[in-house]
Amino acid sequence: MTINCFGLLTALRNQVPLKSIDAQLEVKDHVATLVSTLNYENKEDKPLEAVFVFPLPGDAAVCHFSAQIGETHIVAEVKEKQQAQEEYDDALSSDQQAFLLEESDESPDIFSLKVGSLPPGESASIRLEYVTELAVQADDGLRFCLPAVLNPRYQPQGSEGPSVQVTSVPASLVPYSLSFSAQVSSPRPISKIESSCSLEPLQYLNADQTQATVKLGAGHKFDRDVELLIYYKDAHQPSAMVEAGQASAKPGSLMGDPVVMVSLYPEFPQSVMSSLTTCGEFIFLVDRSGSMGSGMNHKTSQSRMDSAKETLLFLLKSLPMGCYFNIYSFGTTFEYIFPNSVKYTQKTMENALKKVEEMAADLGGTEILQPLTLIYSQQCIPNHPRQLFVFSDGEVGNTKDVLDLVRKNSDSHRCLSFGIGEGASSALINGMAKEGGGHAQFITGTERMQPKVMESLRFALHPTVVDISLTWDLPKGVSATVLSPPIKALFQGQRSVIYSQLSGKISEASEACVKVKYSLAGHPCENQLHFSLNPSGNTGLTVHRLAARTLIHSLEMKMREPSGMDNDAKRKVVKLSVESGVNSSFTAFIAVNKTTNKVIQGPLVRRNVPTASSCYRPLNSRRVPGPEYESLNTTYTGMQRDTYQPLKSLPVRQAIDYGSVLFRSKSKHNSQESDSYSGLLRRSGDTFQPLKSRPVRQDYGSVLFRSKSKHSKNKTKCSEDLLIIKLVCLSWFHA
Repeated sequence: MTINCFGLLTALRNQVPLKSIDAQLEVKDHVATLVSTLNYENKEDKPLEAVFVFPLPGDAAVCHFSAQIGETHIVAEVKEKQQAQEEYDDALSSDQQAFLLEESDESPDIFSLKVGSLPPGESASIRLEYVTELAVQADDGLRFCLPAVLNPRYQPQGSEGPSVQVTSVPASLVPYSLSFSAQVSSPRPISKIESSCSLEPLQYLNADQTQATVKLGAGHKFDRDVELLIYYKDAHQPSAMVEAGQASAKPGSLMGDPVVMVSLYPEFPQSVMSSLTTCGEFIFLVDRSGSMGSGMNHKTSQSRMDSAKETLLFLLKSLPMGCYFNIYSFGTTFEYIFPNSVKYTQKTMENALKKVEEMAADLGGTEILQPLTLIYSQQCIPNHPRQLFVFSDGEVGNTKDVLDLVRKNSDSHRCLSFGIGEGASSALINGMAKEGGGHAQFITGTERMQPKVMESLRFALHPTVVDISLTWDLPKGVSATVLSPPIKALFQGQRSVIYSQLSGKISEASEACVKVKYSLAGHPCENQLHFSLNPSGNTGLTVHRLAARTLIHSLEMKMREPSGMDNDAKRKVVKLSVESGVNSSFTAFIAVNKTTNKVIQGPLVRRNVPTASSCYRPLNSRRVPGPEYESLNTTYTGMQRDTYQPLKSLPVRQAIDYGSVLFRSKSKHNSQESDSYSGLLRRSGDTFQPLKSRPVRQDYGSVLFRSKSKHSKNKTKCSEDLLIIKLVCLSWFHA
C-alpha cells in the first residue's frame, strides 16, 4: 500500500519544523481558556519559514500570541492586517525574525501561523492563547473541542477572494505530538470527565470535588480532534459574573469599564412544555459531496454519509403525523424528493425512507447556497412553522456567504444544524444555528447520536419563543450597554449568554437584576436573575475578551449587509480589536525580533506544516488528485466542479528554490539552490519530476509576489511595466 507521507518529513523528504504542541486547558464553570505552546526546531542547513494553517473554534477569542527564541521573549501586537503583513515581509527581507498569526478571510475557524527566518539549528516556542464558551449537550455535559483535523474547504464556482490553502496528511501520519492537560473548577461538584481520546484517571484537587485535573494518555499524536465532555453533579443554573475593567485602559472604553456576563437557562411553564406542537414544516438538507464518503473518525469505518442517513432516518420516523416535510440533497448540483413540501403520511414517509436509503456521497463539491436559496424562495405553509435541518461535514469555502443568507431569512424559519464527522467546520455549523435562531449538534461517532437527534427534534417541536426583551434593574447612577446581539431563540435547558458594559459608580455591596420577558404559545413569560455587582477576583480579562469578540463578530456581520460596509465600520472593528487584543478578520498578530544581531545566511526556504485530514485518501481517490505526491499543498476552487484538483502550478526546476521566489521578496534567492516547494512536484519512480505546465519566467514570478518595501523606491518608474507583467501573469493563471 502506498503512503503519502514520510513521518517527520515533507513529500520532498524535508524535515517538518513543528515538533510538538503542549496544550493546557483551564475551565471555570462554562468558560474555557486554552494556552498552546508550539515548539519549532530547524534541523536543516538553511533558514526556514514554517507555515502552519490550522483550525480553531469559530467563536474563540484569540487574545495572546508570543514567541520565545533562546532568552528572548517577544509579545505580538494586534495591528491592521495589511500593515501586519507588510511588517512581516519587511522583517524577513531585512534578515530579521518575524511571526505572524492571522484569521482566514473566508472562515473565522481557520488561522495561519508563519514562523519566519528560523536559522539552522535554532528552536522557537510559540505561545497562543484563546478563550471560548462551552456548549451544553443533550445530556447536560459541557463540550470542549480542541480541533486537530482541518479538512480542505471547497470553494464554489464564482466565489470571490482567495481560497484557503491546506497542507494535509492522513490523520494517522501527523508528524508532531500533543500533550494535553485540563484543570476544571466550578461552584458545583464535578461528577465526571469523558473524552474521545484516552485519558489518565481524573484527579480531584479538593474534598468537595469542585476542582479536578485530567491529562491525555502518553504518546498521543495530534491526529484527531480532542473532545472533552465535562459533567457537574447539579443541573446548570443561571449565573452572572462581573469583571473589573483594566486599570491601564481608558475609563468609558470597553476594556476600562466593568463587564458582566449573564448566563440564562430559561425555565418554561410545564403546562406549555407538556403539549409539544404537532404542526410544522420540516425541511432536511443533506450534504452529498464527495467528502461525505470519508470516515467519521479515526476509530470507525462508518462513513459520514452513512451517519447522516442514519440520523435522517431516525428523524423521519419520529415526525408527528399531520406535519409537512421535504428532503433536499446537495453537492455541485442539488436534488429534492418532492417539488414542494408534502403532508407527512405513512405513504410519503415510506417513499422518503426509500429515497434516503439510496443516497450516496456522489454529487461532487459542496455548493450549499443554491439549494438554500431555493428553499427560502418557497412560501411558508400557514400555521406550520418552518424548521430547517442541515447535515454537513462543513467543508465549505464560502462560509460567510452562507451565514449571510441564513441571517437574511431568519424571520421565516428556524435552523438546526448537524456537523457530521471530525473536522466539521464549527464556524459553519454553529453559525447557521445561531443566525437561524436554532441549535447546533456535532456528531463524531455513534455513541451519543440518538440523544442529540432527539434533543434537536424536541427543540423543533417546541412552540417558537417570540417577543423576547431584556430589561435591567440597576442601582441609581449605573447603566448597562448590551454588547451581545438581540436574543433570537430560547430553548428549555439551553444557555443564552449576554454581555453588557457597566458604566457609572458601582459600590461593592450593590445588587442588580436582569429580566428576560417573552411569549411562548401565547403565554407571557418572565425569567429574572438577581446578582451582585461585586467583581470576581480571579477571572483576569476573560469576560472582557469574550465580550469584545462577541461585539467584533456582530460588527463584522453587519458590515456584510448591503448597506453595512464602510470605512468607518472597519475602523471601529480594527480599533476595538487593537484595544482589546482580540482577533478579527481585519487584524493580525505580528511580532518581530529586533534584538538579534545575528545575520541569517542563505536563502529562506518555506516549509508547510501539515494538519490532519480525515478526507485524505490514497491514490485515485475523488478528493486527492492524481499520481502520488502530485500535491500536498492543495487549493480547492469552484473550477474543479465535482472532483477536487489542485490549481495549476508554476513549474519547478530542481536547482532553484521557486518556493522562496514565489513567497519571499529576497532577490538573492533567485540564484540559490534549494528543493523546498513540495507542493509542486510529483513522484516518478524513485526520482521527483516537475509537474507539466506552461513555463513562466522566473523574474515574472518574483515581480508578481514580491513585497512592497523592497521595491517602493522604483514604484513610480516602473509601475506601467509592473501592471503589464501582472496582467500577463494573472491571465495565464486564470487560463
